[in-house]
Amino acid sequence: MARQNARTASTPDQQGEASVSKSAVTRSRILDAAARVLSENGYAGLRLTDVAAAADLQAPAIYYYFPSREDLIEEVMWSGIADMRVHVTSVLDDLPDGTPALDRLLIAAEAHLRHELEISDYTTASIRNAGQVPQSIRRRQILEEERYGEIWRRLVNDVAREGLLRPELDLYIGQMLILGALNWAVEWWNPRRGSVEAVVANAQSIIRHGLVVHPS
Repeated sequence: MARQNARTASTPDQQGEASVSKSAVTRSRILDAAARVLSENGYAGLRLTDVAAAADLQAPAIYYYFPSREDLIEEVMWSGIADMRVHVTSVLDDLPDGTPALDRLLIAAEAHLRHELEISDYTTASIRNAGQVPQSIRRRQILEEERYGEIWRRLVNDVAREGLLRPELDLYIGQMLILGALNWAVEWWNPRRGSVEAVVANAQSIIRHGLVVHPS
């Protein structure tokens, strides 16, 4: 009987699992490349040839994983907000019980900024292109934005429940202004204008002094 090496001796199930794993890695590589290109070039400027080059693939290979350019962009746009929600939720869940509401809000602001500016091309691309992509691409992203917005609604409401929110402020308007300011950082920030740490410190100061009642 001919001797079999480790590779040829693998079972059909093992071979199938390896194939699925390789496929998943390639799909992730395409998405990573698309997020980077979309964040830099925008919706109108995203070309599949550029995505393929960034992923070290031939452009036609993308269609094996995504039926169209729009399907690929839709996945990136949704993932950017979904990843942000998971990240901020994880940071908040790791805080000790009893962490004051204002501290939780300030920590969430830092987590949001670091995720969009340092961690995730997906989130940068999603925020930058939200007003550029067709509504058909935005549908799933909008649902995820609503889920993420609920986190911020609770954070602001908790500050109000602790009696810290300025009485003249509207909870919803305050929440939306905070998120809008945090999101806008992806449009103007670059390392030459100051570190991420400086952006975080300034954002936290604006939130602290703009929302909170201070003793006279």
